[in-house]
Amino acid sequence: MSKGNNFIEYSIAGALSFLKESIFADEYATKEGFLQSLDPRIKVITFLLFISAILFTKSITISLCLYAICLALAYFSNVNMWFFLKRTWIFIPIFSLFIAIPAIFNIFTPGEVLFTLKLLGLKLIITQQGLFTAVLFVTRVIASVSFAVLLSITTKHFALLKVLRIFGIPQVFVMTLGMCYRYIYLFLEVVENTYLAIKSRVGTRLHYKKGQQIIAWNISSLWHRSYYLNEAVYNAMLSRGYTGEPALLNDFRVKSKDWVWLFFTTVFFVILLYLNRK
Repeated sequence: MSKGNNFIEYSIAGALSFLKESIFADEYATKEGFLQSLDPRIKVITFLLFISAILFTKSITISLCLYAICLALAYFSNVNMWFFLKRTWIFIPIFSLFIAIPAIFNIFTPGEVLFTLKLLGLKLIITQQGLFTAVLFVTRVIASVSFAVLLSITTKHFALLKVLRIFGIPQVFVMTLGMCYRYIYLFLEVVENTYLAIKSRVGTRLHYKKGQQIIAWNISSLWHRSYYLNEAVYNAMLSRGYTGEPALLNDFRVKSKDWVWLFFTTVFFVILLYLNRK
């Protein structure tokens, strides 16, 4: 098998495996842990307070402390740390790091000179203010993404959708999220099976013109199959009583522990707002 085919196969398998793990991360929501024991409504409110505190803070130290709180919550909620870190450090945080790098130079952020770099005959000056801004931005993104991911993996999918409806999120938005959750895994299975079917019928060596024809035909076929599959999934949901509203077997119940957690989180948020005013 050629390197190109290996790359395509590994890419499809890797993407499918990653999304399967993300979709089936509901197993963490069923474990016994601190966050799992909280009422979903209280949990969403407190996490919004944490994320708001991250966005309002002007201190790197406070951002790192909030990130440490997030890691502690993940630990006490029996979330595998390697699983959690993979989903919070990939994509958005790394992308934000590349966005923040230009801000460290005096061209974009003038200020006190920290040190000077000479690269390909160019003199690049890194400023203290620029470095602070970049680090603060990256820590904010990492902490915010971590709290959002932690909320999603410690809360059952239907419960989270129901909370969104309770908080007044439009039904069409919540229904779209629910449909995507069910459909994306089936669509990925179709992509994987299509690739395996092509590989089993034409082998690993093929003239590029014939390959282009096969790929073009399969793109069209995949679009039609995905369209009809989407309709089939939606009709299957309707036949089972789906009305667009997320339904749960058990209603939400606020316990004493939920009120205590909400109280301390609110006090903590107010303290952080006060510290940011100084």
